[in-house]
Amino acid sequence: MSTVLSGNDWQPQVGTKTHNATENRSSKPTNWVNGSVKVREALFEDYPQIARLQAEHDFPRKCFEEWVHLWVNNPAYIQFKDKSPIGWVLEGDDRQLVGYLGNIPLFYEFGGQRLIAYVAHAWVVDKRYRSYSLVLLDRYFSQRTVDLFLNATVGPAAFESFAVFKSLPVPVGSWDHSTFWITNCQGLTAAWLAKKKIPLARSLSYLFSVPLFVKDALSKRTFNHGFNGLELHDCTLIDDRFDVFWTSLKQTNRNVLMGVRSREVLQWHFQAALSDRRAWLITANKGPVITAYAIFFRHDNQILHVKRMRLVDFQSLDGDAAALAPMLAWAVNRCRWEGIDMLESIGLSGAKGRLIDGIAPYERKLPSWLYFYKARDKGLAERLSDSNAWDPSQFDGDASL
Repeated sequence: MSTVLSGNDWQPQVGTKTHNATENRSSKPTNWVNGSVKVREALFEDYPQIARLQAEHDFPRKCFEEWVHLWVNNPAYIQFKDKSPIGWVLEGDDRQLVGYLGNIPLFYEFGGQRLIAYVAHAWVVDKRYRSYSLVLLDRYFSQRTVDLFLNATVGPAAFESFAVFKSLPVPVGSWDHSTFWITNCQGLTAAWLAKKKIPLARSLSYLFSVPLFVKDALSKRTFNHGFNGLELHDCTLIDDRFDVFWTSLKQTNRNVLMGVRSREVLQWHFQAALSDRRAWLITANKGPVITAYAIFFRHDNQILHVKRMRLVDFQSLDGDAAALAPMLAWAVNRCRWEGIDMLESIGLSGAKGRLIDGIAPYERKLPSWLYFYKARDKGLAERLSDSNAWDPSQFDGDASL
């Protein structure tokens, strides 16, 4: 029996005092539990044991190539790899790993300056050692070569752990709500009935999905209005045009914290997913120039067997959210065509959030607030306490990695 601490399902155990992590990457590991367990930096060679630990918990895991890609092709890691551990592990006296926390560096821009942020990723600890979960988190928050700690996939039991390290909820967006469209009523109903362990769930799903069909049909009347002749492009290749777009975008959002969206970063983040259609990238153009884009990323619920697409980012050069409506309509139709059960949005604020709230027919309350941050510098922390400094999305952190 073990406890998983990762993604939207982090289950940290709170109340154990931890020692201050060493600041020097070359320092020796610290011993724990009377010398039987130690914490040390993770290595790429640890992958087989990390994968085994995740498999024991039915944890969604990446193959070795996908896992290594989080760092070796990551522009921020390439620049800071000598100062950036890929994470930390808890190791038993038999050299078997009993815990792991990944550490992913990301570039951000704010006030015309480049910032380095770190994301805690894929936190998993064996139940026998759960009282030492905070040891791993302590190492993460003790890093010095960092401006920001950003985590957009914090689950309901992690609030207390992050509070221990004075991590704060982002001040904008609805990070405890999901708004969505049902794009396969029968499929989603079948999954819900199966979760409730109702006999003949698949057969009954056709009957129970009728009210959803009716509501969905009514909602289309306003949703499909407002294309205004906008020409959309389905992109499968991230090219030099996105560098031009990013240069303009960061200039117009100089006083807003933004994850870097250069061609290089977007390729690292999404190109593989675009190639196998786990991600969709839709652009609006004026001639050869991109004026807006939306990125949708596959985010299935493996437990309920629900096929789900999620809006992870929308950006426009003029700051107007008008182009988002036809992009969402395109994505809804694509989901229906491909048999995907739902299209979802979480966390968008401002004009984007208001537009989605006005046209999405469904919403649900999430178990907890998902997005937390901590700034190391007091001046930066004070500036980020202003809600106008934020435009968060599922692009942030590891939400779409």
